[in-house]
Amino acid sequence: MAAEDLADFLRRHEAKELLRFITCGSVDDGKSTLIGRLLHDTQQILEDQLAAVTSDSRKWGTTGEAVDLALLVDGLQAEREQGITIDVAYRYFDTARRKFIIADCPGHEQYTRNMATGASTADLAVILVDAARGVQVQTRRHACIVALLGIRHVIVAVNKMDLVGYDEAVFERIRSECLGIRGIGDADARVVPVSALRGDNVVTGGDGMPWYRGPTIIELLDSVDVSHDQQLADLRLPVQYVNRPDASFRGFAGTLAAGEIAVGDPILAVPSRRLSRVREILTFDGNLPRAAPGMAITVTLEDEIDISRGDLLAHPDRAPSVGRVFDAHLIWMSDAPLLPGKQYEFKLSHRYLRGTVESIHHRIDVNDQSEHLASELRLNEVGLCRIVLTEQTAFDTYASCRATGAFIVVDRLSHATAGAGMILRNAAPHGAHHDVSVFWQPTRVSHEQRINQKAQHPCILWFTGLSGAGKSTIANAVEQALYLRGHHSYLLDGDNIRHGLNRDLDFSDAGRVENIRRIGEVAKLFLDAGLIVLTAFISPFRSDRRLVRDLVGSGEFVEVFVSTPLDECERRDPKGLYVKAREGTIRNFTGISSPYEAPEAPEIEIDSSKLSVAECVDRVIRYLEANGRLRN
Repeated sequence: MAAEDLADFLRRHEAKELLRFITCGSVDDGKSTLIGRLLHDTQQILEDQLAAVTSDSRKWGTTGEAVDLALLVDGLQAEREQGITIDVAYRYFDTARRKFIIADCPGHEQYTRNMATGASTADLAVILVDAARGVQVQTRRHACIVALLGIRHVIVAVNKMDLVGYDEAVFERIRSECLGIRGIGDADARVVPVSALRGDNVVTGGDGMPWYRGPTIIELLDSVDVSHDQQLADLRLPVQYVNRPDASFRGFAGTLAAGEIAVGDPILAVPSRRLSRVREILTFDGNLPRAAPGMAITVTLEDEIDISRGDLLAHPDRAPSVGRVFDAHLIWMSDAPLLPGKQYEFKLSHRYLRGTVESIHHRIDVNDQSEHLASELRLNEVGLCRIVLTEQTAFDTYASCRATGAFIVVDRLSHATAGAGMILRNAAPHGAHHDVSVFWQPTRVSHEQRINQKAQHPCILWFTGLSGAGKSTIANAVEQALYLRGHHSYLLDGDNIRHGLNRDLDFSDAGRVENIRRIGEVAKLFLDAGLIVLTAFISPFRSDRRLVRDLVGSGEFVEVFVSTPLDECERRDPKGLYVKAREGTIRNFTGISSPYEAPEAPEIEIDSSKLSVAECVDRVIRYLEANGRLRN
């Protein structure tokens, strides 16, 4: 009978829903105490645990003679000494309806990355606010991250109401402010006044706040509806492991991230885009006719097709995006700042790919959600960035599927996790689909043959400097000198390019980035043709120039900094643009209302206010000769 009771208990426990949630907020808002109170008042603490915490409270506690329930969660010695949470702590409990996994997240700004880690798998967030201190910067930061990570259900626990005399007016003021914060106001949010120390409105109502007639924290946790949160109905099976024990078996193992899969279903492997059908679905407990999201399975296919770890299995008619360029929100987690143009490793699903952050569209201020221009992201900052990978890969937007829309950024030198990202959109230019069916087509005339034909080693002479510095004048004169010497070249001028190829781009920072990216790709093609390419562009951002440098081989990018001072450029003002910029009729004008980042180590530097055009040309030609770019 006892065995039957136990089996029945296990069946009922297995059938319970699972809810993952986090507690977060500013430092000392009472997150660990709230969790301790939940565990204590739902009778989830064993007697020996309670005895140990009672003993530890005399040494480490911060609640006087009362048992410090925060010690149930804060287990590290440093946490107990300082009375804070440092690392994410996970605790488990259940009620008659649900099982819960709690992630207690730290409140300090320096541990924001730990909070983001804990939130990445959560269905709900409990954000605590100290009633005596009100909403803090970290409260807003955590709410912003909750929104970015797609958590749709939020409980705001206005804690320590006992310290403000259970004042309803204080609660209403904080409630109103919280509902105006992004991540709270636009979510399924409830605000509850609580005293975690005394237990009011955590599991039971208590006597302190008779004016509050809403549900307690545990009642909200037990009743919140997360059944509609499953984001994607389309099949997504990231391949984690290729199981090949012998020549007779090849299976593809992974956890089903979204959708369902059944024996006989058609399958598309991406990014290779090869087709097959499901032959078997295998699990530890045996074969299945069908599998649902969250199940760990091994799939065998009807056809022998090449599939590797990191590939994705999907339905042929509802495939993910395949490309190498996308825009994503990034939470930066490294002490070293994010630098556009620097190479990182990006881990999407189970695949590692090299790539760069091509540009930072903007940084998000967590206080008011405003957007600001940024040349880098520092520790704990959040920004919208454009990512460019070196290879094609499959991905979804984070809003549609967390598993295939999230990634981490890894520092290639230290191998430390540097950032976490959520894909916002496919960023292929003009909506072009970077499909794996597009291949680079080799030509019969090789790059080396073109070089030998023209008696020169091609390179890109990238003239950069302020408007009016003399870039176009000097570049024109250099091209004329090369022509007279019998060399083959072509000049790409900024104004000329914007008449045609880039006529659709504006002069915003995003427009400037795309302008330079396109020019870099065109210059690379001309380089392959064996030409010496001259470009005359302001190109104000180092990251953009670095991006073009990384496109070509070593020594093939020659940065020519025309360093004519601003006052001289403004005195010249050949097109009358500085006057208009000073009057405010031209916005985002480099040197006046938009920054210019001077090269740090250009191959050539010339100041046209001190040198004649002929002297500037001579310097460029002598550099090309000294570096073997021109043959006699």
